[in-house]
Amino acid sequence: MIDKLELLLALAKERHFGRAAEACGVTQPTMSTSLKQLEEILGVMLVQRGSRFQGFTPEGERTLDWARRIVGDARAMRQEINSLKDKLSGEIRIAAIPTVLGMVASLTTPFRARHPDVRFRVVSCTSAQVLGLLENLEVDAGLTYIENEPIGNVRTIPLFNESYRLLTSPEGMFGDRKQVTWTEVGRVPLCLLTPDMQNRRIIDRALKTVGAEATPTLTSNSLLVLYTHVKTGRWASVMPAKLAETLGLADKVRSIPIVDPVVDYSIGMVVPQRDPMTPLIAALVQIAREVAPSLQ
Repeated sequence: MIDKLELLLALAKERHFGRAAEACGVTQPTMSTSLKQLEEILGVMLVQRGSRFQGFTPEGERTLDWARRIVGDARAMRQEINSLKDKLSGEIRIAAIPTVLGMVASLTTPFRARHPDVRFRVVSCTSAQVLGLLENLEVDAGLTYIENEPIGNVRTIPLFNESYRLLTSPEGMFGDRKQVTWTEVGRVPLCLLTPDMQNRRIIDRALKTVGAEATPTLTSNSLLVLYTHVKTGRWASVMPAKLAETLGLADKVRSIPIVDPVVDYSIGMVVPQRDPMTPLIAALVQIAREVAPSLQ
């Protein structure tokens, strides 16, 4: 049953029979047979079939919810039993929004010092994708905003508050100032993240509250692209203060606090709302709670 539910989850991720079978290391006929057997066991049709994948039936969607719980618990059981036999090992998969990538090492480094046999895989994605990957058991933890937009049924561990800076050259507009207002930021041609990023939506809302509007001359889903443009001395951007610190600003770039109003949002770790937690996630949560005071 667990193996069949794993196949169902793979199909939900890939939305394609062939790719789902390949991801699970089985042939497509084997996958089709297993899904039909699962339907026979449950007495309902789960998948809308055709020449290609067409989606799940309502019963299939509900079965997916249960599959995530059951498979998640089964994986947790295996991991906990293995940890009793040996020291903590395995891989932790973390999904993080781009603006917090610079502080991931603040978690992974002390974790590795305590548990040297654990590996990490870190992916960058939007806040919505973080929650989707977590729900579908494709990652073990996420780093994202935890108060700004709905995050669903997850456990949250607050890490720090994100505030914002205008990054510009000393010769640029307002480049000689000790602080700037959001109204003034609205007058600066900016390079910003794309609108699908929650950080961009936060900036847009902050400008809207003062009657201003972002006028980006360049957008990207990569902060590296934005920063390299700012470093030329001919561009400006709005970035989180902690990220600006992490980047190690060059002489050509100033990080100027944005006020009136001061805007900040809580960043934290999100993990599945499941008890007991797997040993790996429990250890990661412990590290996060220990590290959080130093991130403020």
